[in-house]
Amino acid sequence: MLKFYFNGSPNPTKVALFLEETGLPFEPHAVDTRKGEQFAPAFLALNPNAKVPVIVDDGKVVFDSNAILLYLAEKTGKFLPPASARGELLSWLMFVATGVGPYSGQAVHFKHFAPEKIPYADKRYQYEAMRHFGIIDAHLAKHKYMVGDAYSIVDMALWGWARMVPFILGEAAWEKLPNLKRLHDEIDARPAAARAKTLKDRFAFKTDMDDEARRHMFKHI
Repeated sequence: MLKFYFNGSPNPTKVALFLEETGLPFEPHAVDTRKGEQFAPAFLALNPNAKVPVIVDDGKVVFDSNAILLYLAEKTGKFLPPASARGELLSWLMFVATGVGPYSGQAVHFKHFAPEKIPYADKRYQYEAMRHFGIIDAHLAKHKYMVGDAYSIVDMALWGWARMVPFILGEAAWEKLPNLKRLHDEIDARPAAARAKTLKDRFAFKTDMDDEARRHMFKHI
């Protein structure tokens, strides 16, 4: 059975969404990053970058959430646009992987978790996170879904981060992103999305961002 190493953060949750949408049987393995479990030798043997998610599928290890989505979609033949749209699929999937995710993550760090307030860093990442979401919002003003006419892994990849927009950019941000909000709400209403978001509740993840958690998550400090 497929093993799924995860926590409740955006990248694992979008993989959980795919697993729940397809009904693929999987065995969840919690990795509590606030307790430093991502640095356990057994986990580093799966992903030397010490990040979730990771899947192990019949002995094959795949890490990086977007790589996992593409791998599973190609394996199952589900939630892929037509072959003629493969270039568009890869473009938007990588846009989420290299733009939306990293800039949103840094925006969250400097807004909520940096031990010292650095106005320049906060302004830069808030701007870049909104810029990336704004590009997507403009695309969705002309398209129901990110690629083609059907819900796909690109929409799942985007939803993982879009559901965090108020935390990333503030409660008022949705007013500037109505088309993204429309897609987010559609996906968020799906039963599979509810199951994906609550998967973490089956495990006792550490919730406090205390000194122990900061030591594990922000090793540079």
